[in-house]
Amino acid sequence: MNSERLTAPLWALRAGLGTAAFLAGLDKFFNLLADWPAYLSPMAAQVLPLSPVSFMHVIGSVEMAVGALILAGYSRLGGYVAAVWLSGIAINLLTTGHYFDVAVRDVVMAIAAFTLARLAEAGVGAEARDRVGASRPLDRRNTITA
Repeated sequence: MNSERLTAPLWALRAGLGTAAFLAGLDKFFNLLADWPAYLSPMAAQVLPLSPVSFMHVIGSVEMAVGALILAGYSRLGGYVAAVWLSGIAINLLTTGHYFDVAVRDVVMAIAAFTLARLAEAGVGAEARDRVGASRPLDRRNTITA
């Protein structure tokens, strides 16, 4: 596999998903992009011990943490968490009886997050770290002989 060709897609997914998650999470505190509590399923709102607004603040904190995790280079862990998280959001949206378009978008984003995690797991992007001076074990090409 020529993983060098996959480095650009990995970085695009990492930057896009990480930034989107962080900014969406941050906006849960300001509601500039959307009225986030409106996206909460009425079934979920009934069983929550918090108000929808307070729950969205918790959700926003988690989303910012996941976005920061991805942006900081923990793409495998962050990608898997984001994939599960986005799938859960899509299920919540389906139970509202509205926002089906947003649910479909979140499923696609979950697939992208899963792809990011799998690329990171396969070691894509590791070569770029090697080129910028990260430590790596010596192999035959780099063996120092006396």
